[in-house]
Amino acid sequence: MLFKQQALLRQKLFVLGSLAIGSLLYLVARVGSLDRLQPLCPIDGRFGPRSQDEIPLRAMQFKRGLLHEFRKGNATKEQIRLHNLVQQLPKAIIIGVRKGGTRALLEMLNLHPAVVKASQEIHFFDNDENYAKGIEWYRKKMPFSYPHQITIEKSPAYFITEEVPERIYKMNSSIKLLIIVREPTTRAISDYTQVLEGKERKNKTYYKFEKLAIDPNTCEVNTKYKAVRTSIYTKHLERWLKYFPIEQFHIVDGDRLITEPLPELQLVEKFLNLPPRISQYNLYFNATRGFYCLRFNIVFNKCLAGSKGRIHPEVDTSVITKLRKFFHPFNQKFYQITGRTFKWP
Repeated sequence: MLFKQQALLRQKLFVLGSLAIGSLLYLVARVGSLDRLQPLCPIDGRFGPRSQDEIPLRAMQFKRGLLHEFRKGNATKEQIRLHNLVQQLPKAIIIGVRKGGTRALLEMLNLHPAVVKASQEIHFFDNDENYAKGIEWYRKKMPFSYPHQITIEKSPAYFITEEVPERIYKMNSSIKLLIIVREPTTRAISDYTQVLEGKERKNKTYYKFEKLAIDPNTCEVNTKYKAVRTSIYTKHLERWLKYFPIEQFHIVDGDRLITEPLPELQLVEKFLNLPPRISQYNLYFNATRGFYCLRFNIVFNKCLAGSKGRIHPEVDTSVITKLRKFFHPFNQKFYQITGRTFKWP
């Protein structure tokens, strides 16, 4: 009888101990997420006055889920109204550069609880048909957000399209503009690689990079090739400077964003007058993928699409040398205009 009582007592203690451990683990997980759930500071500067009601991250995560449901047609307009969500025109735009890391930059900035991103490239300012639909059409393409948050969109074609600077200026002459660049030759090869992959998926043939980048008649760099033209950053920037002062631009180092993203993101936070919120906790290196992934909280992680980080084809070294020599004077001028120097060959 005593043996049975002891066995029953041990069983009860085991159950109580399991419950205690389970509760402890829950509290640890809860506390681990609470540091991301603190009320965020309101945005300073030109993004508007301080808000009386600071929105915690949990509310913003709920808002994102609500928006997803709204887009699927599962949430009502009344729910959107009750949560004080609005569709705002962007206060900052990532205008380029194609294959410089625009998607990575947008997704990483979305880690900040005061930033809301447009998921798709809108192509409003560079597409005549879209632009003709008017600014309200553009606004309705924006995600829902709290009034104190800032909306950011990215369309890398904006940087090289002639009409875009004037069109954006007419919308908001004080908007903040983000340009992310990589070493010009590497960027051109990456541009080619993306197009090549698209051709291969459709079982189409495509010229080698060398044949496109070098004019066969002159044996000089082919400036008519779009991938080459896009990498002449200073030519495009000069067009933007006719409408916006250099202070409204921030240049992001796309190569550094791959290897050491946090310092680059902190510079962008400062440029956008955002309180510092993105930390090393939010970024972890994925050895399998070969680049950094994003950690929003203890539950939700995200890596960029598998199409990112494509392996570049082998390119003749003499062509690479010729391209780097060609880009060099343009790079030097770009450094002078922007005040930022890169270690490009």
